[in-house]
Amino acid sequence: MRVLIVGGTGFLGRALLQVAAARGCEMVATYHSAQPPGRGQADWLPIELRDAPDVAAVIRKAKCDAVINAAHGKADWAVTAQGAVHVAAAARTAGAHLVHVSSDAVFSGEAVSYAETCWPDPVTVYGAAKAAAETGVRALAPWAALVRTSLLIGDGPGSAAGMSGHERLVHDLVSGARPGQLFVDDVRCPVHVADLAGALLDVAEARLGGMLHCAGADAVSRFELGQLVAARDGLDAGRLVAAERRVSGPPGPLDVRLVGLETRRVVATRLRGVREFLARP
Repeated sequence: MRVLIVGGTGFLGRALLQVAAARGCEMVATYHSAQPPGRGQADWLPIELRDAPDVAAVIRKAKCDAVINAAHGKADWAVTAQGAVHVAAAARTAGAHLVHVSSDAVFSGEAVSYAETCWPDPVTVYGAAKAAAETGVRALAPWAALVRTSLLIGDGPGSAAGMSGHERLVHDLVSGARPGQLFVDDVRCPVHVADLAGALLDVAEARLGGMLHCAGADAVSRFELGQLVAARDGLDAGRLVAAERRVSGPPGPLDVRLVGLETRRVVATRLRGVREFLARP
């Protein structure tokens, strides 16, 4: 399979390149501001997701069987929402299967547990942008796969993929590099980035469509997640400060748990729980 990874220099994009290489996939990847590594792992193409003609030209040039949109524009509406629409339109024109990566940020947390059939009810700008992206992709490419996921975690310092933002935060809090707290009432289902990458490639290879939930099996607070990261990396977890998000903010969803029972029936890669993949050897 020849696959195009949109956002190849990001944390998830790098993991996708590693897993795809191990599976023998032929890879093309895009970059925007971050310089890509050498060409040995993939053919690299610059892209501007805000520019529809540029996106169309890149996807046409890539000539891929599947496109995985792993770009992360945060709350930048032009990238996260409109950029996703540009990718969907270009993938449809090129006849490539589209796998769009979404987020649990599309939910408010009011219902706590969310199955694949649940509709978005975002309460943040980022969540609204991701929800708008889902709507645009559904309209333009109803055959595409939309994959909601949660907090991404890697293998710590010195690993091939590097550390996620959540891991770096824990290291900075313990070392005193930056002040801050971890919330005990902000609950998610963290997923290992390599597990997610494997699941996304499963979806692309099988040309699955519809809504899928790829999150970890364990629901933990951000404070417990911080403790687990600290224990794995040999840090002093006692230096982490607990707080309640509902008291100190910022506003946003609290308890959001992605339920992926239907997804687990069709995706081969096992999505481990955080207490398993962060357990100390």
